[in-house]
Amino acid sequence: MKLRPVRSRQGTSLLKHMRANKYLYLMLIPGIAYYLIFHYLPMYGALIAFKDFSIPKGILGSPWAGFEHFRAIFAQEKFWQVFRNTVVISLYRLVFGFPAPILVAILLNELRKMVFKRTIQTIIYLPHFVSWVILGGILVNLLSLDYGVVNHILAWFGVEPIPFMSSPKTFRSVLVGSMIWKEFGWNTIIYLAALAGINPELYEAAMVDGANRWQRIVHITLPGIRSTIIVLLILRLGHMMEGGFEQVFVLLNPSVLSVADIIDTYVYKIGLEQGLFSIAAAVGLFKSVINLGLLVMANRLAKAFGERGLY
Repeated sequence: MKLRPVRSRQGTSLLKHMRANKYLYLMLIPGIAYYLIFHYLPMYGALIAFKDFSIPKGILGSPWAGFEHFRAIFAQEKFWQVFRNTVVISLYRLVFGFPAPILVAILLNELRKMVFKRTIQTIIYLPHFVSWVILGGILVNLLSLDYGVVNHILAWFGVEPIPFMSSPKTFRSVLVGSMIWKEFGWNTIIYLAALAGINPELYEAAMVDGANRWQRIVHITLPGIRSTIIVLLILRLGHMMEGGFEQVFVLLNPSVLSVADIIDTYVYKIGLEQGLFSIAAAVGLFKSVINLGLLVMANRLAKAFGERGLY
């Protein structure tokens, strides 16, 4: 008696689901193609970090160098300086920038007049759509030591001008503050969407039980968006070593290199300006490995505390 191969029920149900929703799957093709072309295929270039790359010879034709470039960058004091700057700036952004959109979303959610609420939303969203080149010019005109508006106002009150853009003591604060100003409004969209999914009956029941506004926020609002906060925190930790190249590149000047030169600007200088492509690739790969490690660690911690995580 000849046995027929048995197709698994899971595979059959998956095929039926794909056939029933074929047009939805077709809509995924542009997104999948984007990530394949611009994110996965360029990973082939990571080989440059392990080779003495020469443009005429190409990636495959260049001789292998092993971990020589990694040993070279780890021996440089400059690399550890930019590494430290990247970590410090990213930590500042995480500590001060991550809670900002949560707080603003909760405050907006408590507003009852829709006209006032939408007006505030529009105002705080606008900086997200302005490039750092334009915002850099605005910051220079506001905070310049010689002709900045802020220092002119301080002078009216008899306060000495503050070198916001040229002092190592204040420049990191300018970076973090301007980043929060530009992005916190846009990030509130995600939290406002999460807040919209909370059952209004929970608030009504809490009000009947005598809970005040603060108690409703603590016991209903925050637990209701906890999963969203955890997921976004994991994603943020996965980009911990991203210091914000465009912002730093626009605002950076020689007087603050010691505290503001980050890995991204370092890679730009040694890669594009000096032509040391292999060393630049090694630095970039090292940064990506750290980001991946932080992402995996944060995801495991989230699961340990009972959250779903990313995978």
